[in-house]
Amino acid sequence: MEWNDVRIFLAVARGGSFGEAARMLGVSHPTVGRRIKVLEEQARQPLFRRTTGGLVLTDAGDTVRVLAESMEDSALSMERRLTGNDQRLEGILRISSADWFAGYVLAPVLVELTRRHPAVVPEVIASHRLLDLSRREADVAFRIVPFSEPDIVQRRLMRMSYGVYASAGTLRALQHDPASVGLILMNTAQSHFPDVAWVLERFPLCRRAFTSTNRSVQAQMCLRGMGIAVLPRPLGDAVSGLRRIDTPDLPPTRDIWVGYHHDLRHMDRLRAMLDIADTMLSDDATAAR
Repeated sequence: MEWNDVRIFLAVARGGSFGEAARMLGVSHPTVGRRIKVLEEQARQPLFRRTTGGLVLTDAGDTVRVLAESMEDSALSMERRLTGNDQRLEGILRISSADWFAGYVLAPVLVELTRRHPAVVPEVIASHRLLDLSRREADVAFRIVPFSEPDIVQRRLMRMSYGVYASAGTLRALQHDPASVGLILMNTAQSHFPDVAWVLERFPLCRRAFTSTNRSVQAQMCLRGMGIAVLPRPLGDAVSGLRRIDTPDLPPTRDIWVGYHHDLRHMDRLRAMLDIADTMLSDDATAAR
């Protein structure tokens, strides 16, 4: 079994279709179908069956999946170790973070990184999805929750402050008729975030008006008068037209964690970026400004 065929098999198993596997791997749909056919001919039995929800593994396919994932782990471990020992300050550095953090907090760090090391190319994967560092979906990740995956080197980078924001029109409405003002919140999956409970308690007369997992979208809806929103200070303060509302107590802060796989600890371009991030973003650095 060739490694390229294993990658295609796992992509189909995870994506549930030839089309999704092709998109994930950047190959053509016919290529995926052809390689799966070869694997099934070698196994002398089907590895997938079609359902209304997509392709699912047969019992034989499930057995192959266990072996394929073991091969994948070995290949990825080799790749991480070779990459981690790369002493050149050049190449792509894949960074995972929320879009607002990349755009309003991390951007100066990346500018400084490329100023010092022009051959390093930062590649930001801006998403709220937690990428798998062991599978090299990213080299380094910034999150508001600690990492639970094995073999991840992590530390708390900084504490993020939040504020309550509104447009000028929303602020006037809040002063005269709070019941007419909407609340912009995280969606159901993130409703446990501490700022959600905080704003619901502090503004009990306001109604739920809009939810989103994306803080930048929340900021834009807030700017357009949809309601008030709790936003990270670097984002809220940077959006022209938003006003921060004074409250007796401040919204809960959140810790920002940075993590990377243990095998990448010697990657020079990663170390260079982390050193700059520590200098520019750590609690001591922000307090000194």
